[in-house]
Amino acid sequence: MAAPTQRMRPVAAGRPAPANPRRHRHLGSGTDPHVGRSRAGTLVANLAGLVFAVVMAFPVYWAVNTAFKPVNEVETFTPQFVPRHPTLANFASALNAPNFLIDLRNSLIVTLCAVAFGLVIGFLGALAIARFRFYGRRALILVILIVQMIPFLSLLIPLYLTLNSLGLTDSLTGVIVVYMVLVLPYTVWMLRGFIIGVPRELDEAAMVDGCTRWQTFYRIILPLTGPGLVAASIYGFIQTWNEFIIINTLNDSDKWNLMAWLASNQTLRGTTWGPLMAGATLASLPVVVFFLIIQRNVATGLTAGAVKG
Repeated sequence: MAAPTQRMRPVAAGRPAPANPRRHRHLGSGTDPHVGRSRAGTLVANLAGLVFAVVMAFPVYWAVNTAFKPVNEVETFTPQFVPRHPTLANFASALNAPNFLIDLRNSLIVTLCAVAFGLVIGFLGALAIARFRFYGRRALILVILIVQMIPFLSLLIPLYLTLNSLGLTDSLTGVIVVYMVLVLPYTVWMLRGFIIGVPRELDEAAMVDGCTRWQTFYRIILPLTGPGLVAASIYGFIQTWNEFIIINTLNDSDKWNLMAWLASNQTLRGTTWGPLMAGATLASLPVVVFFLIIQRNVATGLTAGAVKG
């Protein structure tokens, strides 16, 4: 006996399939309220970010604007957002001021040496903490964190007495050592995170292929931690370039940096706002140029995908 077949309901030709009632109600109600709230939140966040950017950038703009103004436009009571008669006389006054070029040279020497030595020593210290197990490792990490919490200026008087006993006051060598110690804790802590991000399997694979520990260091770890070195160099450069209290305390005026000259030079203080802003603009240019040169190398995640499978 044949099994009974299920009767199929015929579908009229050309008749559309019934629509989903929930989807129909959703389409008929207009736009999704969640989408509207998301767009409103994005708009508010963008406006807040724009206002914050304008507030932070306005002092920089006003300093550069004042640097190009003549004296009569600087001292007027009516604000002028664009110089009517731009001039370079303020920059000439700043460049011809006493000790400007000498202090610029001191700034370059102190900053570059402190950053270079800090990166070398900090990278080796971070490598030891991240890759080796030794007694007191956790205590050393804790000390690095505690050192960053101590205001460095609170150590200024003991630091001066120590350097004075060693004969390193009133010299660029003593300032370089101090600035290197200043940036070292942050450099070690940052580079430690980048080195930990490099998989240990790469070290083991390189040593299996015949590389020594030193070859593994400069062929594997060093290239992959390049972004960390760039980020640490930016931090060290900005911090040492902008610091002036330490060098102002340790050295005489002929061995200051550019920031100490800008803060203490009597010829650019008072009502000479044009040369003062011109000097501030010139003092800010090296940091901007340095960042523009290496900003393409500031990236993270270069180690992503280094290990397959």
